[in-house]
Amino acid sequence: MSVDQRAYPRAKLKWPVKIKTDEGVMEGVTLNITPDGCFIGCRKPLRLNVVFDMAIQVPKSKIVLKAQAEVVWSNIYGPDDEISPRGMGVRFIKIPSEARKFIAQASLEHFKSADLEPELMQTLNTLVIDLSEENQKVPSSGR
Repeated sequence: MSVDQRAYPRAKLKWPVKIKTDEGVMEGVTLNITPDGCFIGCRKPLRLNVVFDMAIQVPKSKIVLKAQAEVVWSNIYGPDDEISPRGMGVRFIKIPSEARKFIAQASLEHFKSADLEPELMQTLNTLVIDLSEENQKVPSSGR
């Protein structure tokens, strides 16, 4: 049995994704997401280590989260079923702190009704608080 060593719990949020590569644009959907990355369900997953730009559309809103990501796991040839869906796991390489905070807040909302370990909830709370404080700092303009 392996232990999940992620810093944040995976929220099962299904958000549409557009992936832009050198070969064009493809669509998918997040099957789970954390502030560090997500699993994207799609028909033609990319190969390992491919870096790409992506846009995640938050349902029922005009919010689009943009990030650069790298494929760290890919189910190109395996079965496409509930246990092992066709898709790829990606880690965010570049993502604005506001987008990371939004994902953390959405995850907190998602887990409010779940029986999640307090330590995992705390990691999300800490990220939301840390990023809020970071955004409140105003650099001096030197005027």
